[in-house]
Amino acid sequence: MKIGDSVAVIDEDLKGTVTSIHGNQIDFKDENGFVYQYPAEKLVSHSPSLYENIRVESKPEYVPPKSKKHAANQLVLDLHFDQLVENPQDFESFERLFLQKEKLMDTLEFCRQNRIKKLEIIHGIGDGTLQQLVTDTLKSQTGLDFYNKEILHHQSGAVMVEFH
Repeated sequence: MKIGDSVAVIDEDLKGTVTSIHGNQIDFKDENGFVYQYPAEKLVSHSPSLYENIRVESKPEYVPPKSKKHAANQLVLDLHFDQLVENPQDFESFERLFLQKEKLMDTLEFCRQNRIKKLEIIHGIGDGTLQQLVTDTLKSQTGLDFYNKEILHHQSGAVMVEFH
């Protein structure tokens, strides 16, 4: 450092111009005219010209590769009874719930075997019986998280399941 150089104090918000040097002690004046004295090891050069020739290299952000299998959309299971059987009018209500639960369990097992990460279960709004069956079934399972697609779960006709 020499007289006239711009300096800044390490670990403080203080900078100025060197006015005198006394061995290891350096005096500098800030922009308001106050004079400070610091040891040389507490000061760094504050000249913008030091950084003019430094080239900044930007690297592209790393994007981890996704397997083709998991890049696909999630599996969708529609539990509306008319989607599951050809003649829905031929079944009693308890048979309907039994078949819907069986289809749900089979689909959960299929997702686990094929390492599918997301499953959307459409149960509809209705009176809430099927929704409760789906919720109770998912609560009894391990290795998955589930949440309603909508904020108000009573208005949601679907549940999202994410497998670990």
